[in-house]
Amino acid sequence: MSTDQVTEPSPVEPAHVAVDESPAPTADRPDGVVHDRSDDTQTGGDDFFNSAGLANLEALLFSTHHPLTANRLGELLELPGGGTLRRALKELNSQYEATGRCFRVEQVAGGYQLLTLPDFGPLLRKFHQKEAASKLTRAAHETLAIIAYKQPILRADVEAIRGVACGETIRSLMEKHLVKISGRAELPGRPILYGTTKRFLEWQGLNSVKDLPAPDSADKK
Repeated sequence: MSTDQVTEPSPVEPAHVAVDESPAPTADRPDGVVHDRSDDTQTGGDDFFNSAGLANLEALLFSTHHPLTANRLGELLELPGGGTLRRALKELNSQYEATGRCFRVEQVAGGYQLLTLPDFGPLLRKFHQKEAASKLTRAAHETLAIIAYKQPILRADVEAIRGVACGETIRSLMEKHLVKISGRAELPGRPILYGTTKRFLEWQGLNSVKDLPAPDSADKK
């Protein structure tokens, strides 16, 4: 991937707001889908589907500004097991698809969130173009791309790749909660290692850093 490929927030934005300020997929399966699991067909939890359970689940997903984990959703909804939750999420997605809705439940940063479909990305990007463009400079985009793909990485290594000092840029990315200190290297002076944050995953609509596009495919875009 060329270092200028990390651009505006992903076209897949939270359904309740267009821009939120606050296991790796196979090649033929899109990132973030609610994956099938062997226990999804287990019995139990039928009362959840026969009551206001789906509406309650939908209300939680609409109201959150951040992905909700399966454990948190199960606790709030008093569900008997993870299989019931996944069945409910897939049922919601089936209803959204059948009625032509512009959003789906997706897996992001280890949790679940309602996100608009990629088809609406150009429209949303146009709507928020000024705001998105003002968030990160080109230098910040390049630095963030290097950290995302090379993490954990030393500042010196980022600077060696970019060919310029990156201290202020990294500090700015940390202030935006996109980059964090990931530890210290086993080198003289124990220099700091940097990596991306959970906020970065939310911003890019990824479930984990393993879902980043392969550098070769990114270069072809």
